[in-house]
Amino acid sequence: MSVPLTLLGLLEREPSHGYDLKRDYDALFGRDKPLPYGQVYATLSRLARDGKVVAGEAEPGGGPERKRYVITEAGVTEFETWLAEPVAPEPTLQTVLFTKVVLALMLGRDAEQYLDAQRAAHMQRMRQLTELRRSGALLDALLADHGLFRLEADLRWIDLTAARLDAIAQAVRP
Repeated sequence: MSVPLTLLGLLEREPSHGYDLKRDYDALFGRDKPLPYGQVYATLSRLARDGKVVAGEAEPGGGPERKRYVITEAGVTEFETWLAEPVAPEPTLQTVLFTKVVLALMLGRDAEQYLDAQRAAHMQRMRQLTELRRSGALLDALLADHGLFRLEADLRWIDLTAARLDAIAQAVRP
């Protein structure tokens, strides 16, 4: 996730204070990993330094003074360019799952036990995401579906790999 570009997108919607940007980011995109306040303000400072946003004058309020940030034309251009670019298709061909299986087999260790443990971890996460899809709002369900489809693909790979362990072991052992 690109935090700077996501904040630019939120600012294109409307000028906002850092606190409001963090709240909106966390509500929409930070379900598993909320954005720290320090990262919000450090990112806004870099965006201002690079001419992508402008910070307004400090506004007095009930707490510390707050600045409202506004996206610039340069920020809009960068955001539109990013939004139009397709995301690189995943997964890469060097995944941790693949690496662990090959190393385990190469070293004569029990890759099947690792695959069983990984399958159980995937199934547990699928149960969590299924509950989120069932009980959450539409955006939660959409995000859960994305995760579930990726986990299903991993499970298919785990099953196929488990069926081929002997052949893979022969291919990777010296």
